[in-house]
Amino acid sequence: MANFLGGSAYAMSRDIAEGYVLLSAVLLKGFTPADLMQLRQQLEKVQREIRADQPASDDVQAIQKRGRKISRISSALLVLDTMRKR
Repeated sequence: MANFLGGSAYAMSRDIAEGYVLLSAVLLKGFTPADLMQLRQQLEKVQREIRADQPASDDVQAIQKRGRKISRISSALLVLDTMRKR
């Protein structure tokens, strides 16, 4: 069983979206391929949740916050894909 930060893959995914955890190759070094796949699935789930939450069109701060979360998730997915190919 992997040592996901926050206790579970979902919690770690939420922390990545909020910016509390920055995904890197060093952090993922101890994860098995199955753990990486589980984290990827949870990141995609969190990304869908964030995309489904549409802030009001006049709430600029909420739109920017949502964009930053989506950007963090996209970056994390890119790091995961790179790790899986190695």
